[in-house]
Amino acid sequence: MPTLGLREFREKFAAQLAPCHRSLQFWVRAVDVYTTYKVCQFRAGLVKDAEKREAMWERQHEIAAVKMYSLCSELGGLFLKAAQILGKPDLAPAAWVKRLVTLCDKAPATPISVIQKILEEELGQNFSDIFEQFDAEPLGSASIAQVHRAKLRGLKTDVAIKVQHPGVQHLMMIDIHNLQAFALFLQKTDINFDLFSLTKEVEKQVAYEFDFLREAAAMEKINKFFHDNNKKAPVLVPRVIPGMVTRKVFAMEFIDGIPIMNLGDEMAKRGIDPGGKFAALAKQKILKSLTLAYGQMILKNGFFHADPHPGNILICKGSEVALLDYGQVKDLPDSLRLGYAKLVLAMADSDPLMAKLSVEELGIKTLSTHADGDQELLTLARKMFDTKFSPGVTMISPFSEDSSLNKITVQRFPEELFSVLRTMQLLRGLSVGMRIYCSCAEQWRPIAEEVLYKAGRLKAEDLKANKHGFFRRILRK
Repeated sequence: MPTLGLREFREKFAAQLAPCHRSLQFWVRAVDVYTTYKVCQFRAGLVKDAEKREAMWERQHEIAAVKMYSLCSELGGLFLKAAQILGKPDLAPAAWVKRLVTLCDKAPATPISVIQKILEEELGQNFSDIFEQFDAEPLGSASIAQVHRAKLRGLKTDVAIKVQHPGVQHLMMIDIHNLQAFALFLQKTDINFDLFSLTKEVEKQVAYEFDFLREAAAMEKINKFFHDNNKKAPVLVPRVIPGMVTRKVFAMEFIDGIPIMNLGDEMAKRGIDPGGKFAALAKQKILKSLTLAYGQMILKNGFFHADPHPGNILICKGSEVALLDYGQVKDLPDSLRLGYAKLVLAMADSDPLMAKLSVEELGIKTLSTHADGDQELLTLARKMFDTKFSPGVTMISPFSEDSSLNKITVQRFPEELFSVLRTMQLLRGLSVGMRIYCSCAEQWRPIAEEVLYKAGRLKAEDLKANKHGFFRRILRK
C-alpha cells in the first residue's frame, strides 16, 4: 500500500479539517453577534431616555455591521447570498446596509488559467478555437460562479460566459446545515416564525443553482412566456447560446446596461439629479416594469425568477430593465398560485377576514392571542407578501417591540412559499432603495382577478361589476 509524503499528508489532513474549521468560524462569529445584541437589548431596557436608547442601538448596529461584513466576506459561499437579503434597507439597520450592499458580485474570482481549463474540459475544444476574444477580468464574481464577456468565433455579437467556481458546492452545503441549526435556535428563543422550513427550501434552491442546464432551460421558458403574453416584454431576458451550455458552463447573450445599484451614481455623472423629478420618473418606470414582470410570472405562470437582488438587475437604454441569473426559479403548484392570487386581492382591499382565509388556504399555520388577531394577521401578511409599508414605517425588524411576530406565531410555513416570500422582500428592498413606496398587491389586482376568473373562481358578470370589495365577497362563497 503506497504511503503518503509529508506534503500530501498535510494537504489531505487540511482538507478533512476544512469543514470543521469553517463551521467553527461561523458559530464563533454568529454567537458573538447574537450575544452582543442580547446584551444591548437588556441594557437598553434599563434606560428610560428614548434618545439614549436610540444612540445605544446605533452603536450596536455599527459594531455588528463590521462583524457581519467580516463573516460574509471572509467565509463567502452561502454567506454572500445571506448578505444580499440582510443588506436590504427595509429589513436591516442602515449601518448593515451600508456595508453588506458592497458584497454583491464581490466573491473572490477564480484565476483565468483555471477558468480556461474548465471551459476546455466542459466544451471539449481548445480555448483558442472557441473564443475570438475573452476578457480575463470577470464582469462579476458571485458565490457560485463568475461571468466573463467574450466573443465566440463565428458569432458577431458579444456573449456572457458564466463559469462555476470549482469546489464550492460542498462548502455551501456545510453553510446551509449550520444556518439550519442556527435558525432552529432563533426559532425557539427569539423569533415566532418557522425559520427551519425556509432554510430547507434554501437547501433545495442552492443545489439547483449548480446545474446550468436547468438554468438555461428556465431562462428560455420565462423568455417565451413573456413574449407569448405581451406585445412587448416588461423585462429583457438574455438569449441562450445553443451548444454552449453544460452543467458548469453557460453562454448567453451579452446585455449592456448599468447595475441598478449604480443607477444614482450614473445619473449624477450625466448631470441628472438622482433626487430630481426626471430621476423619479425613470425609477417609477423601472419599478413598474419589474413589478409587472413578477406579477405575470408568479400569478399567471406560477414559474418565476426568484432572485431579484440588485446584482441581477441591469438598467439599459430607455430605462429598460434586464433580469439576469435564472439559477433560482420556482414552479408554484396551482393551488398555491391561486391561493396567493386570493391573498393579493385581500391585501389590495385591506380585508382582514379574506386575508385570514387566504393564509389558511396557503397552508400557513398561525397562532394569535391578540385582541384583533385578524387585523394583525393582515398586517403580517403585508409584511411577508407585499411591498407596501404602513404610514411612517421605513424598516421591518422581527426583533422590534411592535413586530407582528410578537403578536402572532407562525407555527408552520410551507417550504414552497419561501421563494415568493424572498422575492417580495427583495422587491420591497429595491422599492425602498429607490425611495418609491408602492404596493405590489394593488398593482397586481387586475392580474389576480384574471387568473381567478380563468380558474373558475370568478364569473364573467362578477368581473364586469368591478367594484371595490366586490370580489372578496364572491370569493368567500
